[in-house]
Amino acid sequence: MPPPGSRWLAAIILLFFWCSLPASAAPLRAVVSFSILEDIVRQIGGAEVAVTSLIGPDSDAHLFEPSPDQARLLARAQLLVVNGLGFESWLARLTRSAQFDGTVVTASDGVVPITAAGAGEDAGVPDPHAWQDPRNVIVYAGNIARALAGIDPMHAEAYRQRLQGYQAELQALDERVRGELGLIPAEKRRVITSHDAFAYYGKAYGITFLAAEGINTDAEPTAKAVAGLVRQIRREGIKALFVENIGDPRLVEEIAQDTGATPGPPLYSDALSKPDGPAPTYVRMIEYNTTALKEGMRRN
Repeated sequence: MPPPGSRWLAAIILLFFWCSLPASAAPLRAVVSFSILEDIVRQIGGAEVAVTSLIGPDSDAHLFEPSPDQARLLARAQLLVVNGLGFESWLARLTRSAQFDGTVVTASDGVVPITAAGAGEDAGVPDPHAWQDPRNVIVYAGNIARALAGIDPMHAEAYRQRLQGYQAELQALDERVRGELGLIPAEKRRVITSHDAFAYYGKAYGITFLAAEGINTDAEPTAKAVAGLVRQIRREGIKALFVENIGDPRLVEEIAQDTGATPGPPLYSDALSKPDGPAPTYVRMIEYNTTALKEGMRRN
């Protein structure tokens, strides 16, 4: 048995070694504006980031009004991730109410925006739905990873490695979508949706999306716009008709009655599904939408 003095010495050395170890840091506290950004932050942040979305799954971001509880949540955060391109019209009001003094990152910085066409109130306004093109989400992910590393340099390498893996997954996703939709003849590439949220997807993959509502869901379409859309559907024989998970199905049901088209399954545009739904992550959302759109366009 070692003498008592050596046992004390060993205990002192062990205590010194224990105290010299770095304390386990609490996760970085991040708040995001809507569920798609929440998934992107989780993919890159891993266990090092605790992320909360202000707008949950299956919820319409266009109709969102921040609550006092959400202002208090933001006040405790270190990072706020938003889409930008005018998507979060309530942002300045919320950050002012929360007296937020953390870092704000605009995920869409560096994306070339599409501007809404036509002569309505959306004409010339940047379309905020840039995440509908996976190549843009590669840009989103890079912006988010840099912001996380800037706040939390201790885990910068982990963020970088996850970023590389996620960007490779997004690149592979884009290639799969191109391959699947390449089987659809050009003359069949027409789709009707409840609101104009798929312009980036359409531009990326050569599909024409038509919608009675503009890029926001808070404006009622005019009777003239709906009548014009019905005439076009009849004239071109469009059968690919979809409502979105965030939308009121009544408009699409009315169009279906007037045209004889049968609505397909709900598409996911501005929000993911709940975890047990078909689109709980961004990658799953694009895969699900692609399958639904492909089957719809085949009926045209």
